[in-house]
Amino acid sequence: MNQQLRTGIALAALSAAAWGQGRELPPAGGAPKPFTVPARQSFTLKNGMKVSLVDYGSTPVVALSARVGFGNANESAEEVWMADLLCALMKEGAGARNGVQLAQEAARMGGQLSVGAGVDESMASIQVLSEFAPDAVKLLADVLRRPALPGSELERLRADMLRRLAVQKAQPDAIADEAFAKALYGNHPYGRFFPDEARLKAYSMEQVKRFYKENVGAKRTHLYVVGRYPAGLKQAITAAFDGWEAGPEVVRNVPKTAAKKQLVLLDRPGAEQSTLRVGLPVAAVPGNADYMPMLVTDSILGGSFGSRITSNIREDKGYTYSPYSTVRTRYHTASWAESADVTTKVTGDSLKEIFSEIAKMRKEPPADQELQGIKNLMSGEFVLRNTSLLGIIGQLARVDLQGLGDAYLNSYVQKVNAVTRSDVQRVAETYLDPGKMTVVVVGDKAAIDSSLAPYK
Repeated sequence: MNQQLRTGIALAALSAAAWGQGRELPPAGGAPKPFTVPARQSFTLKNGMKVSLVDYGSTPVVALSARVGFGNANESAEEVWMADLLCALMKEGAGARNGVQLAQEAARMGGQLSVGAGVDESMASIQVLSEFAPDAVKLLADVLRRPALPGSELERLRADMLRRLAVQKAQPDAIADEAFAKALYGNHPYGRFFPDEARLKAYSMEQVKRFYKENVGAKRTHLYVVGRYPAGLKQAITAAFDGWEAGPEVVRNVPKTAAKKQLVLLDRPGAEQSTLRVGLPVAAVPGNADYMPMLVTDSILGGSFGSRITSNIREDKGYTYSPYSTVRTRYHTASWAESADVTTKVTGDSLKEIFSEIAKMRKEPPADQELQGIKNLMSGEFVLRNTSLLGIIGQLARVDLQGLGDAYLNSYVQKVNAVTRSDVQRVAETYLDPGKMTVVVVGDKAAIDSSLAPYK
């Protein structure tokens, strides 16, 4: 079945690409079939912690992931990457185990412990053989409730983060992403990518422990279990977590955004390529009636290999190797952006072609065959995202974060295929206004400045 899905997706992508390039189309694939996410059993502990259990699959394996409602969005301007440091320390010991013993215990169960910070949520996850599910619950409970946060590991982890910071700040893609986020979100946490190096060097264990206390607790936690879990797991979860303090309420900080035309040019003297970001915040957020048409529009415009912008500046003109666009969502907010690394001498020409494709999308609807090829592609990709246990957990967690309801997943394929040609044109015209777009360019200013005049 999975191989058939992959074949269908490949044909759909080829169909879309061939249409954009004027080549003969392969035979049309079958109509996309609806996909039903397995029903979940949910309950809430006395301390406010939520739990969702999904009995899924035939292999005796189960995935467990605790999503905790804090992340980089909960950091102040003086705490950037504090969530990352906290999560790294949480892997270094919990309960009566040190970091090595945690890893060995996870390996004994056939799994590997993962703890990581996200923007709106952080997580502690493990996938194990079904018979060890109760032990995995106890392990996660220790990591979340009783982290050792050993000061002996602080300098090693800080050194790792300083190396990562130095590497990322030297990469044009990361520089462009930071500038684009700051242009859209200003001093909101979504606009802060990198910490100040001196401040990172000064982070103390007292700060880390305070951040843990202010952000981690039962009320902010949702445990997801997907797979073949044994009988009695609900009782095991209750026993492991019921005594945990409720902790702080979830705090969300939705940014106020306003799209505006602006050019941010960051000089890299002698650069052979220019790194581009073109986009703006959009009101078609998850849960909005235009969100699905926005995803389809993005996929046609630049979000798939056969998209219009990719066919234009990659296939036809050879300006770039791997351009792409995306609708990036955070908690109740979204933005659209096209990204590309282009040869320096065609920086202005590349922007001209990107804006030309946006204007064309706003002016006339796509052809039926182009639209259907993209809808087939999106439907297949959605099904593939639900073929792994952790993939299903990711989908459920996203639905819960955005308040979409389980019906969103069960109707996803139908909603994709309900998008019409006129929907695509309307969404492009409504949300993708070239006169309100931010353009970020990281490149050789002396060589490209004059070509950027139309975007200033």
